[in-house]
Amino acid sequence: MSDDYGYDDEDDSPYGVDSSGGDDRAGVSRDGGRGPERTFAALPPAQGRGFATSWWGRAWLQALEDTALDGQQLKQGRQLARKGGVGAVSVRPGRITAMVRDRDGTAHRSDVLLQQLGSGAWDRFLDMAVDRAGHIAALLDREMPPHLVEDAAGAGVELLPGIGDLEPECTCGAWDHCPHSGALCYQVARLLDEDPFVLLLMRGRDERRLLDELQVRSAARAVRPGGGGEGGDTSEAEREIRGVPAGEAFAAAGILPPLPALPSAPDAPGLGPSLDTETPPAPGVDPVALEVLAADSAVRAHRMLLDALAPGHEEQPLPVELTPRQDAVRLAADARPDARIGARLAAGSGRPPVDLEAAVRAWRYGGVAALAVLDEEWAPDPEDLERARVRLGEAWEAGERPALRASGRARWTVAGADLQLRLDREGRWWPYRKERGRWVPAGPADDDPAGALAGAEDGAADGMSGVGVAV
Repeated sequence: MSDDYGYDDEDDSPYGVDSSGGDDRAGVSRDGGRGPERTFAALPPAQGRGFATSWWGRAWLQALEDTALDGQQLKQGRQLARKGGVGAVSVRPGRITAMVRDRDGTAHRSDVLLQQLGSGAWDRFLDMAVDRAGHIAALLDREMPPHLVEDAAGAGVELLPGIGDLEPECTCGAWDHCPHSGALCYQVARLLDEDPFVLLLMRGRDERRLLDELQVRSAARAVRPGGGGEGGDTSEAEREIRGVPAGEAFAAAGILPPLPALPSAPDAPGLGPSLDTETPPAPGVDPVALEVLAADSAVRAHRMLLDALAPGHEEQPLPVELTPRQDAVRLAADARPDARIGARLAAGSGRPPVDLEAAVRAWRYGGVAALAVLDEEWAPDPEDLERARVRLGEAWEAGERPALRASGRARWTVAGADLQLRLDREGRWWPYRKERGRWVPAGPADDDPAGALAGAEDGAADGMSGVGVAV
């Protein structure tokens, strides 16, 4: 038989030898004539949890489920393991053993055999591991990174079992995996989650021997020219693998646990921090202004999250980047600051404080487009102007059209009323109302001038004046 998967120099069988008795203490190691052995105390029932959370534990169970011919037997085995029917588990090279009790209390000795690695395979594994210090560091952290398994496979060493590699033996007389051997394998998956050295022990090397051999090889390599010692060109940090190559991560996709479900969006933005402390602020720092900015950041982040989760988000155009003057108005509209901060925002928007309230109203009605209608008076070309006049003539039934007079190049005022319609560059109509001698936005845009004007009149009836920011 090949030296790679066959008889080891410690044992006379690729699967180890039988034993009886054993220490019930968790993880106790013994090293006698039969080779190293660890015994793990019976684990508590696994109610409400899976048997494997690590990717290598899942790979172990995948090998079991791919090997067994009767899925019903494995289902019964899962139930036995979940209810705590597996006793202390003995792990040694080539074999795991436990007493498993049926539901009626009948006990059966069950063994699962896994072929050991031969000395040649171990030599290649150790040489590979010495070259990659990150692999050993991961094992010492009780982790088995996918690239360790991939690198071992590249050296011709298969660490994880595959189809047919887990061979059952049970005193119940079954020739295939029975509920008892299945329960044992499910329980061992929990042990593997905690310590991947359990798998290496099954393959023929216990942790102490493995680390000793690695230390010897590392020391021997360090004194060779170019081996990383004095005069070597490559440091251990440079040899260490950083990250996981994309190909290896993709290859491990079938045995890695699924990603968790996306969390649901919060109902409201988080509360900003309070900077009202006993410690005076540093010179030039305004705690109240910082609180406003922090609260605004939370509101914007919440809004962006909701937009990103909305159906069809990927088809929407990118938002227009705001100028500092526009963003000052947006912040005043969203944050509703006090008079002092409002005055600073008014200065940032390039407006007198008295004009910031109108700008805030415009922003709430239509954002950047509404601000442009407030601030700019554009001149439609003759064709656009004629189209607007026709639209005004058709918007009302005969005898219902209010008397309109041109008040600018794209503005019409209702005679005898403090109401005005403004036309934007997209052909939409915006209602305005005169308050305290100033024209202010009175509603959102409408494609129909009659609808826009009606909205402004409704707004007046609802008492919309005065909505804004304290300045």
